Amino acid sequence: MSTTSTEQHTENAAVIITELAAKEIKRIIAEQELDGAKVCLRVGVKGGGCSGFSYLLDLTESQKETDEVFYQHGVKVICDPKSLLYLNGVTVDFRDEIMGRGFVFNNPNATSSCGCGSSFSA
Repeated sequence: MSTTSTEQHTENAAVIITELAAKEIKRIIAEQELDGAKVCLRVGVKGGGCSGFSYLLDLTESQKETDEVFYQHGVKVICDPKSLLYLNGVTVDFRDEIMGRGFVFNNPNATSSCGCGSSFSA
């Protein structure tokens, strides 16, 4: 059994990043003067939050051998196998509206989510 990461493109991606979210991620990378060739977006979940799990987004250069890897709209997205159990099919979008600005998760696996949209239960 191999422990190397799998690399997939948008059409097969378990975690989907919209074009608008990718554009914002690239803007943040440029604004923080990070190396776009080395930095990837880690998407994950951690215990906690109002509903049991909290979403995690992180720009990082650290990738584990077991991470799943997806390339979408010019952004390298990584996700650990445990988080992928909860995030398979999730879409990460970016909203810039009068009522708020930020990343939004659309998770078909969530049985409920909190009002702030940053945590869920499965």
